[in-house]
Amino acid sequence: MDDLQFQNLVKQLASLSTETEWVERKLNQADPHEIGEYISALSNASALIGKQKAYLLWGIEDANQQIRGTAFRPRNKKVGNQDLEIWLLTQLDPQVEFRIHEGVIDGNHMVLFEITPATNRPIRFRGVAHIRVGGSKRKLQDCPEKERILWRIFDKIPFEKGMAMEGVLETDLLSLIDYPAYFQIMHQPLPENRSGILQKLMSEKVVVQRDDGAYNITNIGAILFAKNIEDFDHLISKVPRVIFYKNDSRIEAIKEHRINKGYAIGFNEMVDYINDQLPQNEEIGQAFRRVVRMYPVIAIRELVANALIHQNFTITGAGPMVEIFNQRIEISNPGIPLIDTLRFIDEPPQSRNEMLASFMRRLDICEQRGSGVDKAIREIELYQLPPPDFRVAGQSVITTLYGPRKCAQMDPKERMRACYQHASLQYIVEKRMTNESLRNRLGIKKSSYTMASKIIKESIESNLIKPYSAETSAGKGASYLPFWA
Repeated sequence: MDDLQFQNLVKQLASLSTETEWVERKLNQADPHEIGEYISALSNASALIGKQKAYLLWGIEDANQQIRGTAFRPRNKKVGNQDLEIWLLTQLDPQVEFRIHEGVIDGNHMVLFEITPATNRPIRFRGVAHIRVGGSKRKLQDCPEKERILWRIFDKIPFEKGMAMEGVLETDLLSLIDYPAYFQIMHQPLPENRSGILQKLMSEKVVVQRDDGAYNITNIGAILFAKNIEDFDHLISKVPRVIFYKNDSRIEAIKEHRINKGYAIGFNEMVDYINDQLPQNEEIGQAFRRVVRMYPVIAIRELVANALIHQNFTITGAGPMVEIFNQRIEISNPGIPLIDTLRFIDEPPQSRNEMLASFMRRLDICEQRGSGVDKAIREIELYQLPPPDFRVAGQSVITTLYGPRKCAQMDPKERMRACYQHASLQYIVEKRMTNESLRNRLGIKKSSYTMASKIIKESIESNLIKPYSAETSAGKGASYLPFWA
């Protein structure tokens, strides 16, 4: 910044009628600790409001905002044996870029700190983040709504790398993270001492050790391995909920169950709980009895895993939920999907939470090669249930599973959705859908092949499927592909 730029900028900042979130003006007051707090507050505030820079200016009289000059000389200021600038950098976490400018305006010595906005996480001074509210400096923790908005701005940084809890002592850490369960599900022996346990948790980025010897628990560590997710304030809404309703509406809820454990250690418990509560029948064969559930266990497992893994953690006040009605199940999670819902069945999943997804794959909770949606739909076809529905509602994805109904009881959209999903599954295994295979899928008698032909025709007209060959678009030898094949 040259002299002219410096003078123009200082005069512009001095002319502001009041102090703002991104500008603080002083005359001579220059306490090093207060300067550090203002750098934190101004950097965070400028990120919040989208300013390219923030400024801390000395030489302005409070009463009338006149340029008076300052006795403050930052380059001569020391804190202990350190230069002020170096000392500030060591106390700021992460180290935010700021530049010190000095110059003379109308014979008055002026000082300007030019501060870069926070980018990945709030800037803390000596462990505490600050923010500007109007012309006032406040602790960020005292302004929860501004803190939530600021974290949304940082959502380009993976959620998993964020911190769920900071400055945790060693003994407290081991009471918050279910480390025995971690070693059990990872099929690893429990280390003989505390040091070995902590080293392993750090290697997996479950926790991070600080320079002061304390620990930070990462979001991925808390969401996967917390003894109780509700111990982490900003993750409370991410606790999975299972709600049962008396009928097929939400008017009367029978009960609600929350799975408070981390996803990795509580997943099987959640799936078992859901399946144990669902309707089931006992079939008696010639030599044995067997329990037949209304919904396939595999489908429940895969679709619940999807809801946990692909949710948008930056959406506050909403989390994964399973709602169970008389004749359907709705599995929802916050966040608009990154791919078209029609392509859930064939495209590799795209997740906002790749670290989380990778960890869950290692634990065999979700599919290594894909989303598991095709696996779930294949099971649903074997049960000859109506096709599941994947839709976006507001800021959420809702997957609906339906109870048993014959083809004649399905509406046209359901029959076409079943046709599309069946054609997609056939294509994935290098086969093609035919009138016969669709009849088998929907439980249509051979004598009613015209019903299947009508469903195929309507699906083609709706651009969900297409004939494999134009020469045999109908008739005995015809076969069909999904629209994207």
